[in-house]
Amino acid sequence: MRTTSHSTTADLDASLPAQRGRPTHRPPTGEDPSLRAAYRLCRRTTRQHDPAIYLLIQLMPTMLRPAGWALWAAATVLDDLADQRDAEPAERAARVEAWTEALQRDLAVGTSGDPVRHALVDTALRWGLDLSSLRGAMNSTRDDTRGRHFADWAAWRAWCREGVVPWADQVRHLFERAGAPMTLRLDRQQDYKRFIDGAQLTDILTDLSADLAQGDLLLPQEALEAFPGAEDDLRQGSWSPVTAALIRELTALARQWVTRPAMTRGMHPGAATVLDTAACLMRAQLDAVDAAGHALLKRAPRPSLAARTRILAPARIRSRLAWSLTPLTVPGPRRPAATVSGPSPEAESTTLRPPPPHPGGARPPQIAADRMPAHVAVIMDGNGRWAEQRGLPRPEGHRAGTAAGHEMVYGALEIGLRHLTLYAFSTENWKRDTEEITTILEAIRRDLDEGPIRDLDVRQRWSGHPDGLPEELVQALLREERRTRSRTGLTLTVCINYGGRDEITRTAAALAQAAHAGDVDPDLIGEDDFARHLPHPDMPDVDLLWRTGNEQRTSNFLPWYTTYAELYFTPNYWPDVDRRDLWQAITEYSRRQRRHGGAPQ
Repeated sequence: MRTTSHSTTADLDASLPAQRGRPTHRPPTGEDPSLRAAYRLCRRTTRQHDPAIYLLIQLMPTMLRPAGWALWAAATVLDDLADQRDAEPAERAARVEAWTEALQRDLAVGTSGDPVRHALVDTALRWGLDLSSLRGAMNSTRDDTRGRHFADWAAWRAWCREGVVPWADQVRHLFERAGAPMTLRLDRQQDYKRFIDGAQLTDILTDLSADLAQGDLLLPQEALEAFPGAEDDLRQGSWSPVTAALIRELTALARQWVTRPAMTRGMHPGAATVLDTAACLMRAQLDAVDAAGHALLKRAPRPSLAARTRILAPARIRSRLAWSLTPLTVPGPRRPAATVSGPSPEAESTTLRPPPPHPGGARPPQIAADRMPAHVAVIMDGNGRWAEQRGLPRPEGHRAGTAAGHEMVYGALEIGLRHLTLYAFSTENWKRDTEEITTILEAIRRDLDEGPIRDLDVRQRWSGHPDGLPEELVQALLREERRTRSRTGLTLTVCINYGGRDEITRTAAALAQAAHAGDVDPDLIGEDDFARHLPHPDMPDVDLLWRTGNEQRTSNFLPWYTTYAELYFTPNYWPDVDRRDLWQAITEYSRRQRRHGGAPQ
C-alpha cells in the first residue's frame, strides 16, 4: 500500500467549522498510558504522512478513529521500511518481513513493545478484527523492494488490489462492528474494485516526482506504449508534449474510476459520506495534477485550500448528523489474546488440521496427475425425496444432506482435488415451501458458524446473488470468504441463490458497462473479455459435473464453465453419499477420453 502526503492538515483543520456545544469524547483506548501514547503516535503518523486519509478518518465516529489511525500508521511503517534507501533491496525486504513476523507474535501475547504494533494489536482485540487477511498485503509491500514492472493494466490491477484492498476492507469491518456497516451490494463489487484502482492511480500520479527520483515508474507498459517516447522523457525528467498527453489520459482515467456514485447507494449515510468525500478529494487532487504541468516532475501538487474546504466543510456537517442519529456499538473490554487464533467466527486459525479419516478406514484411490480433474461441480439432488422415502418432512432431508457436504470436502482434500463447487440453493428453489427454504438457508448459516470444515485448508467462496437472502447469511458468507482467503488447499465454492442464466446476464451487463466506459473495445470483445467480468474470473472450467438423485439434467448450473464438462449421473440421493462416491466419480472421469472437439488419438 502506498501512502501520500499531497496536502497539509493544519490549514485544512483551520478552515473547517469547529463543533460547538458538544462534549469531547475520549477515544476508547483505556487508561493504559503506554497505549494512549501508542494511539497518539499513530494519529501523528497518519496526519503527517497521509493527511487526506487523516481527514477522512475524522469523518468517522469518534470511537472508530483510533482504530483507523492504527491501521494506516501500520501501513505507513511498512511502506517506509520498504522504501528506505540506506539498505539494499534484500535488507529492506527482510525488515518488512521481520516487522510482519513480530506482529504475529505480538497478536499471540496481546501486546507489543513497538508502539504502532501495540495500537494495532489493541485494535484487533478490541474490535475483533482478523488481521490474517493483511498478510498478503504485507507480503506485497515486501516484494515491492525488488521493484515493480507491469506489462499491462491487468497486472497493475492485481498488484493494486493485493496491496490495498485488504487494508481498506479492515476499515469496512470496523464500520460493521460499530453497527453502521459500509455494506457493498454484490452487484457493485466491480465499482468498489475500480474505485480502489482510481485511488491508487491518483496516488501514483501525485507522487510521480518522488517515485522517479528513486528510479520507480509504477505505470503499466501498456499505458506507456500508447504514447511513444513518454517513458524515456519521464525517466529523464523531461516534460514534453507526449508526456503531457500521457498525464492527461491517465488523470481522465483515474477521475472516471473514482467516480462511482452507485457504489454507495443503500449504504449507511455516515459510511457513504466517507466514501463520497474520498472521491471528491481525489477528483480535486487530479485537478491539481492536471494543472501542475511541468512542475509535476519536481514536486507533488495539491489542491487549493478553497477547493478542499468546499469539499470537507459540508462533509463534516453531513457525517456529524448521520452519526448523531445512529445508535453505535461501543467496543467492550478487550478480548483475551488467546482468542485471536481461537474459534472466533472472524479469527483465522493458525493451525490447520487434516480432514478426519473415513469411519470405515477407506482411502482414496491413486489417480495419475494428468487424469485428475482440476474442478468438480456437484448438483446435490434428492434431499427431499430421501426424507419422504423415510416418512420424514422434506426439511429433514436437507439437514441430513449437510453431513454429505462435509464428506465431499474431506474426500476432495484427501484425493488432492483443487476446486470443488456445490449447488446448494438455486434461484428456482424460491418456488419451494417456505419451511423448506428456511431450513436450507438456516442449515447453511449454522454450518458456516459451527461446521467442521472451518479449520481445514479450505478457501471458501460464494457464488450467487444477495437479493432475498437473509442479511445474516450474506454477512456470514462474506466473512468466511475474508477469513479463508489466504488458504492454499481446496477452493470450495458454494452456489447459493445462484442461476446460470442470471450469472451470464449480469456478466454481459458488466461487460457492456466496461465497453461504455472505454475499458474494452466492443469490436474486439472475445471470450477472455467475457470471462474477466464473471463474478469469479479465476474459476477454472468444470472438468466433471456430477448429479445425484437419479435425474439427468444440468438445471441452470454453471453454464459458462461446463461447456466441455464430463457428465456423471448417479441414482443415490444426496444424504446417502460419502467421500467414496466422490472418489468413484473421479475414477470414472479418469477413464474417459477427452478430446474437446479433436479427433481420437
